[in-house]
Amino acid sequence: MKAGVAGHVAEAAPQEARAALKVIEETSRSALIEMRRTLGVLRTSGAPLGPAPDLGRLDTLAAEADRAGVVVHLTVNGTQGLAEGTQLTVYRIVQEALTNCVRHAAPTRCHLTVEADAREIRIEITDAGPPAGRRLPGGELPGRHGLLGMRERAMMYGGSFAAGPRPDGGFAVSVRLPVEGERQG
Repeated sequence: MKAGVAGHVAEAAPQEARAALKVIEETSRSALIEMRRTLGVLRTSGAPLGPAPDLGRLDTLAAEADRAGVVVHLTVNGTQGLAEGTQLTVYRIVQEALTNCVRHAAPTRCHLTVEADAREIRIEITDAGPPAGRRLPGGELPGRHGLLGMRERAMMYGGSFAAGPRPDGGFAVSVRLPVEGERQG
């Protein structure tokens, strides 16, 4: 409807046309963000259907990584009441980061911190790197799809993402997500 108005009044009332185009831009951006979030959820739904994982299950992820050779030191603070979609996004980012740690560095140690306050959620995952003498082919991480997925999830929420080798060895992933709306519960 707004596109029709903009087209109709473009020459006679350019201010009104610009206002209609601004509404179209904002609505389109909002719809695109929601669609990306939905696609992100669908992309990860290869697992059997059931309740969406939440932050209460991060200890399960840590235990699975431990069984695969990565000793995880888990710290979670201030995450009570986060929206379900936000919890799922945080869970999937942590899941992918731990999967990468198991795949590329095990056996190793990993520090995983998820903290939230009224403004943002901080996710920090650092590992000590693979044991001495173990090298990845070509010295680089193969694939990179996990990093891309984590980056996409962070960007869908208007957050930031950084990942790379640590100066003292190992690898680090850092994600910041804004807290959306009011907390539940």
